[in-house]
Amino acid sequence: MRRFQIREFEFDKDYEPVLKLWQSIETGINIGRSDTPEEIQKKIQRDPDLFLLAEAERKVVGSVIGGFDGRRGMVYHLAVHDQYRKQGIGSALLAEVEKRLKTKGCLKMYLLVLADNSSVLKFYEECGWRHAVEDLIFMKEL
Repeated sequence: MRRFQIREFEFDKDYEPVLKLWQSIETGINIGRSDTPEEIQKKIQRDPDLFLLAEAERKVVGSVIGGFDGRRGMVYHLAVHDQYRKQGIGSALLAEVEKRLKTKGCLKMYLLVLADNSSVLKFYEECGWRHAVEDLIFMKEL
């Protein structure tokens, strides 16, 4: 039996604990303008079922945010508290968001890994993800 539960994010109860979790991650999560309370509220209005948390011992120990534009899925902010790693929490969160995206009709998903975060590459490969070397990512701040 696993010692954690996965549930959907609830803004009033979860924003502060999730923000603290993200801030505790040393490499891999950059907190930016899209992580303000206002932007997170917009996100959960659009896809409330794709912002998931792992809870253990009555505290938030993991998170993942999924996004779906009708064609492709994205994974953002997969995070697990240091003391709860290697217990299947990250892979369970990832599997659950993948399942929910597939149910919505998503056929392909992407996630971004910071270039200096090589420690998670093996994890994603073990979860069935592959490095899409043929793709380049462009971005523009608005």
